[in-house]
Amino acid sequence: MPNPFETLGLAPTFAIDATDLEQRQRELNRAVHPDRHAGNSPAQRRQALSRAMDVNQAYRTLRDPATRAEALFELLGFDPLASSMATDPALLGDMMEQRELLDEVRRHKDVERLRSLKFSMGERQRQIVLALGRAFEPLLRPGTSPGEESRQADLERTRRLFTELKYVRRFSEEVAAIEDEI
Repeated sequence: MPNPFETLGLAPTFAIDATDLEQRQRELNRAVHPDRHAGNSPAQRRQALSRAMDVNQAYRTLRDPATRAEALFELLGFDPLASSMATDPALLGDMMEQRELLDEVRRHKDVERLRSLKFSMGERQRQIVLALGRAFEPLLRPGTSPGEESRQADLERTRRLFTELKYVRRFSEEVAAIEDEI
């Protein structure tokens, strides 16, 4: 898939206003919609359809904080999962504790504690998303060329936040599944 930021005509940034993103997607879809090209050749209609599909895929990518972060890492030429420190022991320990609590909640069908876990993880996710926005800023700032050591430290800090976001989201999905059970 093409660069989602270029596809939507946006500067690469993590901090994207959801309303602006949706408006941009609608405007582009109106402009490239295949029905607007009905009188054109089959090749032009296929090209319009392909462009509309790219716009929709770019919107889906940028709408979600995790896939937006992945797109930014790709633009930076960095694989967020490839690192000498692939796992943070403190994060893994914390998530194991949270999962034990969740398992206890499931066994006891404790709806109140489930709501509490859901709320705390939702708040944690919001804080991680804010921190990711701040972490990406120096990496995406045009015209600056920090030293390689500083850049690697910024990338590693951003990667850790991304990893934590993925764990927290997975946990939130498990909470939702338990909500459906109870």
